[in-house]
Amino acid sequence: MTRLYLIRHAETQGNLSGEFQGSTDCDLSERGVAQLEKLSERARQLSYTKLYVSPLTRAQRTAIAVNRHHGAPCETVDALAEINCGLWERRPWVELAERYADEMKQWRETPHLFRSPEGETMQEVYSRVTETLRRIVREHEGQAVAVVSHGCAIRNALVWLRGLPIDRLCEMPWVHNTSITCADFDDDMTPHIVFEDDYAHVNGMVKL
Repeated sequence: MTRLYLIRHAETQGNLSGEFQGSTDCDLSERGVAQLEKLSERARQLSYTKLYVSPLTRAQRTAIAVNRHHGAPCETVDALAEINCGLWERRPWVELAERYADEMKQWRETPHLFRSPEGETMQEVYSRVTETLRRIVREHEGQAVAVVSHGCAIRNALVWLRGLPIDRLCEMPWVHNTSITCADFDDDMTPHIVFEDDYAHVNGMVKL
């Protein structure tokens, strides 16, 4: 059996201000920093041989907290970054809803077809994230590994972990900040979700 832990980064200033962060780098909010302390204690209970992380600061800081009590090897992987939203980066959601009504409707209802102006397509995000996770799982067969990434990236991973086609992306939940999702893989590398969006360690702190 091979085990994969998927962990979303802690809350950021962009989460609080209601912006579409995308691949733009930004730091954590005060509440996000507090979440990391709780995540670090929760991660103490995990067992993994290596940690993989997105290059963005919010993921890097989260990975440090996850790895605090383990000291496992940690590798930064560009393909684990959040969706690049082109002209939508750091724009308020309210503004996007007013200026790009059709694209926002697509984001909500048919996200597998989504592409923001000058940004990545959702299909591209799905391909790079799932191909990277497949590679990581294959390279660590019989072991456990942890991955720290982002909301949209993990949402795409959930389609794959559930064995569904990408056009079912609209049915996937948005996981909470610092939540952990766990999946086990058979010898034939078929995934089985053990638990999903576990953020009980946050003890009732409000998430966005």
